[in-house]
Amino acid sequence: MVISDVPVLYQAFARREITLSLLDARAGSPTSAGELLRRLAEAHSLPSAVPLLMEWERWAGELLESHLSFPVLSYYRSQHDNQSWVGALTTVLDTSALFIAGMDGSDSYQARLTFAMARHAAVDLGLVFQRPPLPPARDRLPADGLARLRESLREVGLELRDGPAVDKALAELRGLYEPFVNALAAHFLFDLPPFQPQKPPVDNWQTSPWMKCSPDLGGLPAGRAAPDEFH
Repeated sequence: MVISDVPVLYQAFARREITLSLLDARAGSPTSAGELLRRLAEAHSLPSAVPLLMEWERWAGELLESHLSFPVLSYYRSQHDNQSWVGALTTVLDTSALFIAGMDGSDSYQARLTFAMARHAAVDLGLVFQRPPLPPARDRLPADGLARLRESLREVGLELRDGPAVDKALAELRGLYEPFVNALAAHFLFDLPPFQPQKPPVDNWQTSPWMKCSPDLGGLPAGRAAPDEFH
């Protein structure tokens, strides 16, 4: 029975980690909601946020199912020390909360679905490990941090709604999940990701011990045809 369980555990671990690894180039290393939104806006790819949120809704559902069935999976670490399933879950919740509270458009409904599934996973996994909600010791997004996040997104053409009502809604959404993911992070000795990194992150895919750091996605060389090549 033990031997037959090993492939099941590995398959569940692999499904979790593949989707998590795909977030590296999209949201930095470690991941953050601010970096994810900034890169989408910078690449004029905001319409792709809906399928991305759908993918992460399913990821959260699979995380809930697999880690409730096999709690030991929660202790399986990612291959990189700046990645974790708790960090990815938090980034997904942060991103969904920003969409719900601060952005207009068709993304809002999918963001609510993703938020609901991801919070469900955080709450139920906290119950499995008997970890009561634990609010973060420090505010993850103080007023000056939110202002800096808004300015960073504005620079790439993405406007977050402003005003007391928006700030209140965002704070209420964060109150629904931050104590649960923070309790999980404390239990598994993970660090919660920031809403926005203090400096531009260097993604894991850019680094190598044998050569200097690769340019980011926007700096990769791309061949361009000369005008007469189009004829």
